Amino acid sequence: MEPESIWKETVKLPHFEELRGNVKTDVLIVGGGIAGILCAHFLKERGIKYILAEKDTICSHTTGNTTAKITAQHGLIYQKLIKTAGEERARQYLEANQLAVRKYFTLCKGVDCDFAEKNNFVYSVGNREKIEAEARALEKLGMEPLIDGAEELPVHTAGAVGFAHQAQFHPLKFIQSVAAGLNLYEHTFVKGFLGNLAITRNGKITFQRLVIATHFPMDNKHGLYFMKLYQHRSYVLALSGVPALQGMYVDESKTGLSFRSYENILLLGGGGHRTGHSAGAWRELSRFAKKAYPTAREVTRFAAQDCMTLDGIPYIGKYSKNMRESYVLTGFNKWGITSSMTGAMLLADMLAGRRNPYEGVFNPSRSMLRPQLLVNLSETAANFLIPSKRRCPHLGCVLKWNKAEHSWDCPCHGSRFTRDGRLLDNPANGSCHIKSR
Repeated sequence: MEPESIWKETVKLPHFEELRGNVKTDVLIVGGGIAGILCAHFLKERGIKYILAEKDTICSHTTGNTTAKITAQHGLIYQKLIKTAGEERARQYLEANQLAVRKYFTLCKGVDCDFAEKNNFVYSVGNREKIEAEARALEKLGMEPLIDGAEELPVHTAGAVGFAHQAQFHPLKFIQSVAAGLNLYEHTFVKGFLGNLAITRNGKITFQRLVIATHFPMDNKHGLYFMKLYQHRSYVLALSGVPALQGMYVDESKTGLSFRSYENILLLGGGGHRTGHSAGAWRELSRFAKKAYPTAREVTRFAAQDCMTLDGIPYIGKYSKNMRESYVLTGFNKWGITSSMTGAMLLADMLAGRRNPYEGVFNPSRSMLRPQLLVNLSETAANFLIPSKRRCPHLGCVLKWNKAEHSWDCPCHGSRFTRDGRLLDNPANGSCHIKSR
């Protein structure tokens, strides 16, 4: 049993029936995390007939283990985007995500989801120039960034750059409200497709258009997502007896820490690594907490998994050039709460036949010529040379033992399995045979 997040321990989500029999719909959404549920919400608003199929229970995986920051500030991304994608694309990425943040402000009004407006900051431990460069990039894009010393953190920083009017919330309390009344089926695993027919265990769904919201896309024949994505695990300690923070914080370094408060609890994140590799995990966080917060008490611990793209921008739009009536939203690069809203709003427009000005930014068929592509391919090629019978049923990569979480993890594409081979995380679509370790 994986550790439960603080969100899962404090809310009971509504449950939905399993699909039994045959049904028809205009749009089939596969995947019941926050991305899929927001898609369903917006399609219902537009009067578009839809069905959402979730293989387990809604928001039981990535959404239930998020730190739940609502922000358009995704690390020090804007100086990078200006260099790699151009000023206009960077401005559109900023606008799209700020719209998503404002949409949460609207949807959370009157909803008991512990929504709180906060300033968000990205700090650097030792590189002031990076902070200043990001501030200049944001000013070029029309933003007025906050400049802060992050003095309330228990770490010395070289400074922080921030966004005002961002937010945080309880993600499952929000889902509890939004999911009520939607046309959802739980325990409805889509095993495969025959044209416009989705096959499940106890029924079939005939659809006209398809939305894949399964975290890691389930179709390997189109879109080359197995080359364009890898997965990354991050760890969280929930600590009581710690002074509450006024802002939300994340280190600009991939190996740095994340901070946000929830009521009287601090969510301390970090210790991350590419899935199938090893790093400090909770052990690293515990060492830091003992030094920085010697009187703190651990309430719970949990971990999340994120799909990472080649260029730091999610893939949202047409699944591939050869699948014109299929859509995808994936690759949220650790910013899944905001990116899910961005993606759901964008896809709802596309499915309603409305032009969305941000389609080009997130187009999944954009160029793959990025340095990360070579890293992904090298990782896979090296893995295939390792002699082992413990292989992932997704594409045959060798599984590695995760000591922190006692699971078998795939370093190629991020599938995870229990000690006895039961599937924990996709893209694998079933369990695998593993002899006792």
